Amino acid sequence: MSIVLAVANQKGGVGKTTTTVNLAASLAAMKREVLLVDMDPQGNATMGSGIDKADVEASSYDVLVDRLPISEAIINAEAAGYYLLAANAELTGAEIELLEMPEREFRLKSAFTEVRDRFDYIIIDCPPSLSLLTLNALVAADGVVIPMQCEYYALEGLSALVNTIGWITGNLNPGLHIEGIIRTMYDPRNSLTLDVSKQLTEHFGDKVYRTVIPRNVRLAEAPSYGVPILYYDRQSRGAQAYLALAGEVVRRHPAVRIDQGGRDGS
Repeated sequence: MSIVLAVANQKGGVGKTTTTVNLAASLAAMKREVLLVDMDPQGNATMGSGIDKADVEASSYDVLVDRLPISEAIINAEAAGYYLLAANAELTGAEIELLEMPEREFRLKSAFTEVRDRFDYIIIDCPPSLSLLTLNALVAADGVVIPMQCEYYALEGLSALVNTIGWITGNLNPGLHIEGIIRTMYDPRNSLTLDVSKQLTEHFGDKVYRTVIPRNVRLAEAPSYGVPILYYDRQSRGAQAYLALAGEVVRRHPAVRIDQGGRDGS
């Protein structure tokens, strides 16, 4: 049974898609079977996986709205090392169409049923807003990975997201929890960064990953080449940070091992 992680933050510009793509690629590099699900109509995670969003034949829109079996929509993002449920601008229309549909918050969760035994990890890239698309992702997820910058406005956004997670846990998905908080665009020379980082660890304890993602030019360049940082510059600080993050994620789920379930490539 796969672990489903939604990468979410209602505040934009915090490295959400960068984290989704590079965490998925790093887990795949560690011999895990990974599915990345793009739930953002911008399709940035799709493009960052080396897939042209304009060319996809089936997307998360078809799975959510038309209930196309997810196994028929998944494609192999070979350049990234994982499988992908792509997204494009069509997904924008799903917001309105889902409003009139039964079980509208549970459609992604239902779609996952046929593939949860196929993958070790399913990583969902959420839109930077609390929408029906984000709601579907959080209802389908076991845990939420929250990327955030160490700045005071980000703390306000984190508080709102924690409240949202609490509401969903109480009403729609009792198993949902905060998987971890990852500090992105981290600059230890900045006193504000250190101050906010300290507040995070005091309040959330071991929910805060020990790994931090540094500000890194190579990390910012990788999406324009359509590959995760691991395949653009493996020696960069950004690549090493995401490999370390993947290591933390794997250690939090000791039952998910490549020597179990036959997922060793044999």
